[in-house]
Amino acid sequence: MLRNIPKILPPDLVKYMMEMGHSDYIVIADAGFPGTAHAKRIVRMDSVEIPELLEAILPLFPLDYFVNDSVRLMKKLDHEPEVTIWEVYRKLLEKYDQDNAFKEFTYLDRLDFYKDAEGAYVVVQTGDTSRYGNIILQKGVCV
Repeated sequence: MLRNIPKILPPDLVKYMMEMGHSDYIVIADAGFPGTAHAKRIVRMDSVEIPELLEAILPLFPLDYFVNDSVRLMKKLDHEPEVTIWEVYRKLLEKYDQDNAFKEFTYLDRLDFYKDAEGAYVVVQTGDTSRYGNIILQKGVCV
């Protein structure tokens, strides 16, 4: 056992986050995301919601302040309603971003998001059913 590692984080995910280097990124995906088709490594967390997982990850995970797009979301279509989960993400990022790396979300079209996912160090597939809940976090320097 280690101290201060949230119990929600499975050992494989902690290991992958420790292995990640500068500019590697993690995809935290909702239940509908085609994770297995787009992942080099996948961690299934089907009983977890994304905000509770972010609450556990963000205190441990430095965001990349060398880039303007350290936090990426899947862009909604213009005719779709506003995505309420993004404001939850914003509040969590503002709470835990110790390096002030998060300025604004970058929005990717669905297929571009999938392409980015293929390059991610790990995809974490959750059971979250929030519309457009997928988020990419790019790891920065831990100083």
